[in-house]
Amino acid sequence: MQYRALATDYDGTIAHDGVVEPETIEALERLKRSGRLLIMVTGRELDQLIDVCPRIDLFDLVVAENGAVLYDPKTKFEQVLSGGPSMELVHRLHEAGVHDVSVGRSIIATWKPHEVAALAAIRDLGLELQIVFNKEAVMILPTTVNKATGMEVALSRLHLSAVNVVGVGDAENDHAFIAACGFGAAVANAIPSLKKVVDWVAGGERGQGVNELIAHLIADDLESLKRSTASMAQATTAAGPGRSVPR
Repeated sequence: MQYRALATDYDGTIAHDGVVEPETIEALERLKRSGRLLIMVTGRELDQLIDVCPRIDLFDLVVAENGAVLYDPKTKFEQVLSGGPSMELVHRLHEAGVHDVSVGRSIIATWKPHEVAALAAIRDLGLELQIVFNKEAVMILPTTVNKATGMEVALSRLHLSAVNVVGVGDAENDHAFIAACGFGAAVANAIPSLKKVVDWVAGGERGQGVNELIAHLIADDLESLKRSTASMAQATTAAGPGRSVPR
């Protein structure tokens, strides 16, 4: 078995509007029964995630707050992997009229178009923070934190190498952790820039796409999927510029 774990984003990937469909939960259960591990890598704050995710117990580890928090659903062990949020920044955002602000263990989150006010406040306060987008969501974190750094800690605890992990997601903040995985996938509703760089794009959106990926994993450890992808790449190269490839 080459791929020993699946690392998946939550919103827009296994969940739609925060809800995981029963069929996707069944697929995750099948993956676990195949002897593989499950890792969630999400931008959500941990408390929110625990409230909305019905089967968080299926995951061996959870990387929350876009890489800033590690959580073990079985033992309830929690580790903050970066510094706490700047309450001075939160206060400055409120002063600027940005009241839709959420504060986690490390993350400060709001929504577009408030990234303009956030960037100005970060600059004025002289803070070493970054703004990360997740479609319409705006996340503010330390510059050294992303989903890949959080996943690296999770894999160390699980004694896994990233080359043995399949990553799947849908948005801007998924680039880093998927690029670190041995095989990268995107669901059909993913942003175009992510679809361009992954190894495979599912035919289905959100949970349906993840269900497809899990089916391939269980069937033959992605062997047939990789052969099909390689054949398409070779056909595209052979076709050359300006020529279409029959599908």
